[in-house]
Amino acid sequence: MRWRGYRQSGNVVSRGGMIAGGGVGAIVLAVVAMLFGVDPGAILQQAPSGQSADAPAANDSMTQMTRAILASTEDAWSEVFRQSNEDYPEPQLVTFSGYVQSACGTAQSAMGPFYCPRDQAVYVDLSFFDELSNRFGAAGDFAQAYVIAHEVGHHVQNVTGQLQPGGGNEQSVRQELQADCLAGIWGYIANTRQRTQSGEPLIEPGDVEEALAAASAIGDDRLQKQSQGYVVPESFTHGSSAQRVAAFRRGFDTGDVSQCQQ
Repeated sequence: MRWRGYRQSGNVVSRGGMIAGGGVGAIVLAVVAMLFGVDPGAILQQAPSGQSADAPAANDSMTQMTRAILASTEDAWSEVFRQSNEDYPEPQLVTFSGYVQSACGTAQSAMGPFYCPRDQAVYVDLSFFDELSNRFGAAGDFAQAYVIAHEVGHHVQNVTGQLQPGGGNEQSVRQELQADCLAGIWGYIANTRQRTQSGEPLIEPGDVEEALAAASAIGDDRLQKQSQGYVVPESFTHGSSAQRVAAFRRGFDTGDVSQCQQ
């Protein structure tokens, strides 16, 4: 992904936090199974806050990439909303380390990235992307872009009235798969219409494969198999690897938001 040649969003901020014992290195597969939850409020545990006021995020390479990816989603969804004569309310993306206080409660890095509908913000501990690559074998900048685009997909659900907390596992799976499909819609627009400042395509060969690898790596069946040695489909909250791959691919191949209906 040629993110270095794309504009950077001004909606990325940093929020201070505290590193708990073990930090991200303490992530276990059973906890990672909760990745990408719609409303983390129900599972957030109280933890030391240690927050400071929001501030512009650091200017390291990872943060720059995050800004560029968020900018790409902003441009893509603004385009989609304009087609319905609507304005796209851009979400904020909050980077943190260890713990963070959101409007949905106190969260820790082990939960993975999440979207809080109460403050319309995506929360990401950027060290999660090292975990995504090293532990789950989903390396590459477009794999990371998929994660952000998935959380932004929850924001799109929220502002269009499609994000409904509660409702049990089946509803959770439907909403997660829809967010994967919406991430695919972003990918379609990024691939077909977005260009760097020098005019090069934003998407490079191999990028889609990175996203599909990430979607497969975080399927409920694969995570359960790794953590407990067997699969319990009735307990799925996000969908199987095959379902997540298919949902992203449906959005990416068609670019048709109507294909992402729950």
